[in-house]
Amino acid sequence: MDRRRFVKTSILAALANPIHAMTRTNSTKSKNIKKGHIAVVGAGAFGGWTAYHLLRKGYNVTLIDVFGPGNSRASSGGDSRVIRGIYGEDKIYVDLVARSFKLWKRYQKQWHQSLYFPTGALWFFQIDDIYAQKSLPIVNKAGLKSEQLSKAEVKKRYPQINLSGLKSFYYEHEAGYLPARHCCQVVLENFVKKGGEYKQLAVTPGKIINNQLSELVLSDGSKLKADSYVFACGPWLSKIFPDALKNIIQPTRQEVFFFGTPYGDSSFFESNMPVWVDFAEKLWYGIPGADWRGFKVADDTRGVKFDPTTGDRTASKSGISSARKYLAKRFPAMKDAPLLESRVCQYENSPDGHYIIDQHPGAENTWVVGGGSGHGFKLGPALGEFVADRVIGKKEVDPFFALSRFDNDLKKKTQFNSFLPGSS
Repeated sequence: MDRRRFVKTSILAALANPIHAMTRTNSTKSKNIKKGHIAVVGAGAFGGWTAYHLLRKGYNVTLIDVFGPGNSRASSGGDSRVIRGIYGEDKIYVDLVARSFKLWKRYQKQWHQSLYFPTGALWFFQIDDIYAQKSLPIVNKAGLKSEQLSKAEVKKRYPQINLSGLKSFYYEHEAGYLPARHCCQVVLENFVKKGGEYKQLAVTPGKIINNQLSELVLSDGSKLKADSYVFACGPWLSKIFPDALKNIIQPTRQEVFFFGTPYGDSSFFESNMPVWVDFAEKLWYGIPGADWRGFKVADDTRGVKFDPTTGDRTASKSGISSARKYLAKRFPAMKDAPLLESRVCQYENSPDGHYIIDQHPGAENTWVVGGGSGHGFKLGPALGEFVADRVIGKKEVDPFFALSRFDNDLKKKTQFNSFLPGSS
C-alpha cells in the first residue's frame, strides 16, 4: 500500500521551473472574474484544495507558501487526521464531510495515491450523548452509515477498551483517517501537473486602494499582481491582517503522542481497532497505528496561546504524564507502553470554533479563509470547492462562516460550540 510516496522531487522541480500562468485579465472584482488570475496564499488543506479547484475551473492560479505544504509548523502537517461525520446539529459540516468523503475517494483513485484509510470511528460518551443523538439522523440522511451500539456489543468487538464509566456508544462505518502531510504534498503535485504555479516564499499584502488589494510583496523582492487573492494562512491569518481580523484567529499549543503497542499484540492495530473519540468533560481521541507510527493519543482541550513560527515544539512532561494516565485507564494493556514519538502542533481557533470564509472587510477582491480549529483537514476537498465558488462569484458568502457573526462581545471570549477532534 502506497502510504508515503512523497513528492519532494516534483515540488523542487516546480520551484526550479515554475509553470507560468495563462494570460491575465484586467478584472478586479471577485464577483465579475472572467477566467482571470487568482493568487492563493497558504498550501495547507484549505489553500491547496482551493487553488486546485480554481485551477480546474479554468483560472490562472498561483499558490504560495512560506514553508511548504504539510510542513511541521503548519496546522495541516503531521502524520494523520481523523475523518468522521458526527457534528451535532451542524448540518453544514455533515454535508461538507459527505462531499469530502466522495472527493477523497475520487482523487485517491484518480491520482493513484493512498489518501483515505477507512478504519471506522467509535465514539464513547461519559456524559450526555445529545451531541451524537442529534447528529445521527443528519449523518445517515447524508449517506454516511452510523449507528448506536450497546455496551455489550462494544465489549465483544473491542475487549481491549476498558468501558468503565462509559454510558453510550456510536459507530461510524465510513470514518477513518487521512495521512495529512502526504495529502498536502499530493495535492500540490497534482496542482502543478495541471498547470498551476507554485512559489515557496513569504508574502506581505500590498496596499488596499479603492477597496482593492493592489498586489502581494514577496520575500524575494518581487511583486505579484492578481485579480483576486485568497489568504488561507491558518494560524498566521490574524498576523497578516491584524486590523481587519483583530486577533479573531488565536493559535493554541496542542500535544500529540504516539505510544508503542504491546509486543505481539495486534488488538491495537488499525486492522482491529477503529479511530476513537472519548467524549467527556475533557475530550480525548486517537488513531491506531497510522503509518505504523504507534498508537496515537491526543487531548482535544485547547492549549495556551502559541506562536506557530517561533514556538517551542518540545512536548511537556505534564502532557506526557496526562496521556499515560489516560492510556492506563482506558486501554489497560497500554499502561506501560513506551512513548515512541511526540508532536507539538497548533489549532487556529476562531471564537466559536467555526470557520471563517469571507471577503476582507476593506478589500472586495480579497478573501480570508481560516479558523480550522483542529477539525478542518477532513473537509479540505469539499471546502476547496466551497471557497472557489464564492471567490469566482458563483455563490454568496454563507452567514455561518461570515465575519459579520463576530460582535464585540464574542471577540472578548472563546466559546467552542462543537467538539471538533482531529489535530496532528
